[in-house]
Amino acid sequence: MGILAWIIFGFFAGLVARAITPGNQRMGFINTTLLGVAGSFTGGTIANLLAGHPFQSLESAGFIGSVIGAIVLMFVVRLVRR
Repeated sequence: MGILAWIIFGFFAGLVARAITPGNQRMGFINTTLLGVAGSFTGGTIANLLAGHPFQSLESAGFIGSVIGAIVLMFVVRLVRR
């Protein structure tokens, strides 16, 4: 997948994750995009660990996995900031 596709995919995954998560997230376009891209890799890692595969490489997840990963990241960041 090209870099432009990653940016667009990450933006929409981050946008959906922000809409689902309760509370006010003060994020701009770039942070929302980075959240979605990082959420994709987090979702892929969680899926590999749940499937019993060892952690050998970074793999991305599909759209639903990306949104779930982004939601997990938002909760982790919220806990760390407190």
